[in-house]
Amino acid sequence: MASEGLAGALATVLGGKGLLVQSCDSEPAGKPLSPVRLRKNVCYVVLAVFLNEQDEVLMIQEAKRECRGAWYLPAGRMEAGETIVEAMQREVKEEAGLLCEPVTLLSVEERGASWIRFVFLARPTGGVLKTSKDADAESLQAGWYPRVSLPTPLRAHDVLHLVELGAKFCQQAMHPHILPQELPCSVVCQRLVATFTTVQSVWVLVGSVGTPHLPITACGFTPMEQRGGVKVAILRLLQECLTLHNLAVETKGLLGLQHLGRDHADGICLNVLVALAFRNPGIQDEPPKIRGENYFWWKVLEEDLQKQLLHRLQESSVIPLSR
Repeated sequence: MASEGLAGALATVLGGKGLLVQSCDSEPAGKPLSPVRLRKNVCYVVLAVFLNEQDEVLMIQEAKRECRGAWYLPAGRMEAGETIVEAMQREVKEEAGLLCEPVTLLSVEERGASWIRFVFLARPTGGVLKTSKDADAESLQAGWYPRVSLPTPLRAHDVLHLVELGAKFCQQAMHPHILPQELPCSVVCQRLVATFTTVQSVWVLVGSVGTPHLPITACGFTPMEQRGGVKVAILRLLQECLTLHNLAVETKGLLGLQHLGRDHADGICLNVLVALAFRNPGIQDEPPKIRGENYFWWKVLEEDLQKQLLHRLQESSVIPLSR
């Protein structure tokens, strides 16, 4: 890919869109990667935050034996063959009785590649709010409650942070409206927009095996990688081409993600913005030296792409990726 092709790929990813995953530049040591399968070696969870004009939050009362009677946000596990958005819409309909559409991804949470939760800000488009007369195995009822006075007991207090994240986004969007892109992927992996900046320039790390491209690192499922989270795969790729002991590596967050769900394509590709800097910067006009021939630094010359990258880096204008 010439620099025009790289510029197009970068613009696509910065715009929250996806690119086909052809292969991975870095993979865990050991046996070759096999395709992931939902409910077998990966679990994906969806959760939706709803806030109305009265600053009320949509809550559901749990019916499950272990938390019966407690309150939570509409949430649940994805099923085989679903897209991420379809899973969110199904859970909201089952638990709250409402039809809905997603506004944006608010957050992505992970416990390693085997457990990932996708948090949406959503809005109702129809349906009938579930009452206690409609109680079933999915939920006992649903209702709108003031954001400052949620019903108790809560199933878990993680909802408090997510509700505030949604309220903050409604007041002032921290990042563009981003939704999952429906593109197939067989593994859990990350496409890196790994950047190095100086006062006047921005560089992006590029994989050079085959057509030059934004590098992709596959996530592993060893106990160590599960404990360390998906960041382990980022550091693995960077260690293959850079000397990291004198570098600070900051995972800023997500620019987008892609998943299909149909045709047994249960994998996910996260498009991740990463910032690299020298620990003792001094006057550094060049990015850190690359080891080997599989990667190189691409100096971004297009002014619009430079501005977009700097804004996303400086303002952390990304979807939070948290553990």
